[in-house]
Amino acid sequence: MKTTVEIPEPLLREAQAAAREDRTTLKALIEAGLRVVLAQRARGPTFVLRDASVVGNGRQPEFREAGWDHLRDAIYDSA
Repeated sequence: MKTTVEIPEPLLREAQAAAREDRTTLKALIEAGLRVVLAQRARGPTFVLRDASVVGNGRQPEFREAGWDHLRDAIYDSA
């Protein structure tokens, strides 16, 4: 199927040079690029939340049974 795609001139020149270097066509390079992008999208997001756990015994004794209001007041009153 034929279609028209507008590509910025610097990107087109870079792609043409890459195709020549790889001894392939611009069409093949574009197809390969689209396949890579579509495969990445199919795999889904790659974000992984880092483990920010800390070693300890939880809250300090005076805050173990405290509600949010008490915690908030302690945080902002001490500033």
